[in-house]
Amino acid sequence: MSFPRTVKAVVFDMDGLLVDTETVIFRAMQHVAGTLGGELPFTTFQRMVGLQDAASNQIVVEHFGEGFDLAAWTVAVRAHSHEQIAAGVTLKAGVVEILDYLGEAGLPCAIATSSSLASVQRNLAPGRLVDRFAALITKEVQTQGKPHPEPFLKAAEALGVAPQDCLALEDSHNGVRSASSAGMMTVMVPDMLDPTEEMRTLTVRIAADLHEVRDLLAAQRSAIQ
Repeated sequence: MSFPRTVKAVVFDMDGLLVDTETVIFRAMQHVAGTLGGELPFTTFQRMVGLQDAASNQIVVEHFGEGFDLAAWTVAVRAHSHEQIAAGVTLKAGVVEILDYLGEAGLPCAIATSSSLASVQRNLAPGRLVDRFAALITKEVQTQGKPHPEPFLKAAEALGVAPQDCLALEDSHNGVRSASSAGMMTVMVPDMLDPTEEMRTLTVRIAADLHEVRDLLAAQRSAIQ
């Protein structure tokens, strides 16, 4: 398999792709739901993956019903998840290796995430990974979040590379929709969500992990040279 065009830049999602934070957040939500005498099914959580807070909060309210104290929920989930992340968040397989390769190959990279800048800095602090990215497109600079293409279009603009020449790496359905609609070559690396037929039509590859993506980039580079 080869990419349809020469990759000139790479745009990464963060949660579930670079760091194993989706699992932490789901467990935090399960814990808080239990303290409230309820439960949050995995299928409900899956609908939130890749969305900004406003959209995912709407799903929470719809699930728990009218009168649900969203403010208290948000504070409790944030506190519990931050406590777990402070204890150490796990990098996904192949993160360091693909970033090392991009640096060696001279390919710029950015992050396009629905999370906040503070979350990016907190989650990627170990190993000074934040410094590896030329641009951070966080929720603070987005007027429309995923699945809208804006996050990826802003990332391409920040990198100075046309969207069609960028490779987007995503783990969520909404992220894939966002990247694909921005015109990027898109690879899904599944985490909490399995690839669907829709995902297969919107991507150039469903990859097992970032090691596989790095190998594909290296193969393209060798073919060009």
